[in-house]
Amino acid sequence: MNIGEAARASGVTAKMIRYYESVGLLKAKARTTAGYRLYGAEEVHSLRFIRQARRLGFLVEDIRRLLALWHDRSRASAEVKSIALEHVAELDRRIVELTEMRDTLAYLAAHCHGDARPECPIIEQLADSEPSSEAHCHAT
Repeated sequence: MNIGEAARASGVTAKMIRYYESVGLLKAKARTTAGYRLYGAEEVHSLRFIRQARRLGFLVEDIRRLLALWHDRSRASAEVKSIALEHVAELDRRIVELTEMRDTLAYLAAHCHGDARPECPIIEQLADSEPSSEAHCHAT
């Protein structure tokens, strides 16, 4: 199948297939004499694996490691679990950061009059060259 057919079969866009080839997640396919890349069931299966890993938020390097483990039938599941738990810890860190950002922004929005006056704590906070913990302290 050509790249468009592989994209439809895998749920990954042709642009992303080219990207995955360029970063080495998927072996670059040789071109036919007409200039088309041809993909088979194995590549589609790998693309679905990559799509699912991306949906879970894994970074390219982690996906590369997971793909290698997936293809290594002698792997220890402990290696896979370790990668997954590292990712869970990173997600937990990001959740804390996002929660803090949301709380700060909600606090600032709640204290903005939202009327015709130019005073706005949101703009003031964004323009403040020194990071202020005042808004954050009120948000938590």
